Amino acid sequence: MKTKLLVLAAGLLLSLNAFAISLHDAKSQGLVGEQTNGYLGIVKSSQDANSLAKLVNAKRKVHYEKIAKKNGISVNEVAKRAAEKAMNATKKGRYIQTKSGKWIKK
Repeated sequence: MKTKLLVLAAGLLLSLNAFAISLHDAKSQGLVGEQTNGYLGIVKSSQDANSLAKLVNAKRKVHYEKIAKKNGISVNEVAKRAAEKAMNATKKGRYIQTKSGKWIKK
C-alpha cells in the first residue's frame, strides 16, 4: 500500500512539473515582465505565472544577497542594477514596467 502511494505521489509531482510554464514561454505569452525593482512581475495573472514569478524571484533574491555581501552594497542596489540590465536585455514585444508601475511592451 505504501509503495502504491509513493508511486502515485511521484507521478502527480512529475505531471505537475510537466505543465509548469518556462520563463521564456511566460515572457513570450505576455504573462510576466521585468519590473524596475529587479524582480519578475505578473502582467496577466495565472496560476502558472504566479508560481513561476515566485520561484524566479526567490532565486533572484538569493543571488542578489550574495552579490551585495561580496561587494559591500545593499541588496536593493544590486536589484536596481539587475533591473536595468534585465530591461535592456528584454526582447522587443515583451513587457517591462515603467517607474510609475505601468506595463508596456518594449
